[in-house]
Amino acid sequence: QVPLVESGGGSVQPGGSLRLSCAVSGSIYRINSMGWYRQAPGKQRELVAEITNSGNTNYADSVGGRFTISRDSVTNSVYLQMNGLKPEDTAVYYCNAVGFRSLFDSRRRYESTNWGLGTQVTVSS
Repeated sequence: QVPLVESGGGSVQPGGSLRLSCAVSGSIYRINSMGWYRQAPGKQRELVAEITNSGNTNYADSVGGRFTISRDSVTNSVYLQMNGLKPEDTAVYYCNAVGFRSLFDSRRRYESTNWGLGTQVTVSS
């Protein structure tokens, strides 16, 4: 497991904004995609947004038009700008990085999935 460090969570009122950040703190040979997932109490973890090496993005229908994912490939960081937050966005947000930990893994096409510890986002009035 390659460590991922998240920051930027907090509490906001409906309609507010937050920006989440995540950086890979360990060594990894190549990252193929990074993304954000969230898990609300009593619910399964779900994809929020993801971005590939080529810059292709994918968003959950529930956040499209409000959230924007971006990535810095030099620093192996990913960001999630969240605007127009709603109470139903309340959850623990997890950073995700999928890639090859080593040249050996790359040659045999063995991808690993790495997770951050999560950051709480609370939207309430």
